[in-house]
Amino acid sequence: MASLFSTPLRTTGVTKEQSHKNQQKSPDIILSELPKERGWLSEHIHQYKGFWYPTGILQGLLALQQQHFKPKPNTVLLASYPKSGTTWLKALLFAIKNRAELDFNTHPLLSSNPHELVPQLEAYAFKHPTNPTPNTCLMHSHLAFNCLPELANCKIVYVFRDPKDVLASCWHFIQKLRPTELPFISLPEAFDQFTKGYSPFGPFWDHVMGYYKASLEFPKKVCFLKYEELKKDPIFNAKKLAEFLEQPFSLEEESEGIVERITELCSFEKLSNLEVNKEGTHTGFFIPTITNNIFFRQGKVGDSKNHLSEEMIEVLDEITKQKLDFDLMNTSVTPLQNGKGIESDQNHNN
Repeated sequence: MASLFSTPLRTTGVTKEQSHKNQQKSPDIILSELPKERGWLSEHIHQYKGFWYPTGILQGLLALQQQHFKPKPNTVLLASYPKSGTTWLKALLFAIKNRAELDFNTHPLLSSNPHELVPQLEAYAFKHPTNPTPNTCLMHSHLAFNCLPELANCKIVYVFRDPKDVLASCWHFIQKLRPTELPFISLPEAFDQFTKGYSPFGPFWDHVMGYYKASLEFPKKVCFLKYEELKKDPIFNAKKLAEFLEQPFSLEEESEGIVERITELCSFEKLSNLEVNKEGTHTGFFIPTITNNIFFRQGKVGDSKNHLSEEMIEVLDEITKQKLDFDLMNTSVTPLQNGKGIESDQNHNN
C-alpha cells in the first residue's frame, strides 16, 4: 500500500485488493460486513483496518476514499485521539498559521469556538459525501494514521496524552453528548472497552504508535507532540510548532511579544472564560446543536486520579508500558525532534 506521502509504508489490515473492492461497494454494504461493538455516542462502532469507528465517522472515511480526497497545497492536519488536547491545539495552530492576517482585538477565537474554525475532516466528509474536501488549509482528524487519505505535500501535527486522563475525560464528555435513546455507559464499562481496544477510535495505544512511527519515518511531515509537555512550556512549544509549519516567529514578532499573546489567547483559562465558550453553541456534523462549554472541563494533567480506581490506574499503566515503544511519562517528545533545522532539548537548555 502506498503511504500518505507517496513512499512505501508498512501497514496491516485491509489489502490493496480489498481496498479497491471497498471503493466499489456502497457504504451500507461495507458497514454490514464489518465486526461491530457497542458504541459510546452511537449505537455501534465498526472495526475497519484494525480500528473501531462510530457509524457516521466510518461513512465519512469511506467517502474520503471513494471520492479520492485531494487536500489543498500546504494543508496542515491536526490529528489526535479524542480528548487529548484537540480543542487547545486547534486554537493554537489556527492562531499561529493565520497570525499575519488577524488582529488580536478582533480575533476569530474571541467570537468562535475552535471547532467552528478548524473542521473535522471525516465529519465534514460525512456531511458532504460527494465533495468531502473542506475549503480550508487547516483541518483535524481523529482517524488512525493508516486510515488517513493521501496527504502529499501536507504536514501532520499529532498530539497525544496520558491514556488515564484521556479515558476519564472521554467518559465525562460522552455523558454530556450521549443521545437520550442510547443506554448509559458506566465508567467501569468504558474502562473495560478502552483497555480491550474497542472504544471509539481505539485501540488507543495503536493509534498513538501509528503516528509515532510515522514521525520517525517522515520527520519533516509528521510532528509528534505530548500534551503534558505543551502544558509545561507552551511558549517554547508554540515556537517549535511554528518552525515545523515553516512559519517561524521573526525576531520582531518575538520582541513584540506575539508568541506570548498567542499562547495567552489560546490558553484554557482565556478560552474557557470567553462568552462564546461559556454560553454559546455551534452546529455539529452529527449533533444538531453543541454547547461550547462541554469542551472546557478542566484540562489538567493527572486529573484521572480523582476518577479512576487504583486498580484501573495500575492496569492502564501496565498496558501502556507493554504497548508503547517509548516511556510515556519520562520520554521528552517535542516538535524539535521532527523538523528540519530544529535544535535539540539540550541545546535549548544550555
